Amino acid sequence: MLDNLHSVDYSKFTLEVNEVTALEISYRTKKLERACTKLSVARADYGDRMAEKIHLRIDQIQAADTVEDLVKYSVGDCHPLKGDRAGQFAMALVQPHRLVFNKDSSNTLCVRIIDIEDYH
Repeated sequence: MLDNLHSVDYSKFTLEVNEVTALEISYRTKKLERACTKLSVARADYGDRMAEKIHLRIDQIQAADTVEDLVKYSVGDCHPLKGDRAGQFAMALVQPHRLVFNKDSSNTLCVRIIDIEDYH
C-alpha cells in the first residue's frame, strides 16, 4: 500500500494571506451599547444568563467576517427577518429574546445593534 505514495514538490506552492477582517459594531442607543459592552450593566439590566448570552453574541459578531457567514453557519441561530423587518437579522438569546441588528448601508463590515427584544 505504501508503494503507491508519491512525492510532492511543495516549493511550487505559495501561501497568500489576506488581510483579516472582522465586523465592527455600532449601537442604536448608548443604553444598548453599555449593556452590550459592559457585562456588569448587562447583568443588572437582564440577569446573569441573559447577560452572558448577549456578550457571547457580540463576541461572535465581532469575530465574523460578514453577516452572511453568521447566517450561513447559523452562528447563534442567526437568521434574516422577513416582512416589515426585512433587512434586519436576529440571533438567539435566552428564549424568547433576540439580539436584533442590521447591516450598515454605508459600510458592509459594520452592523448596527437595534434592540434586545421578544418580537414573537
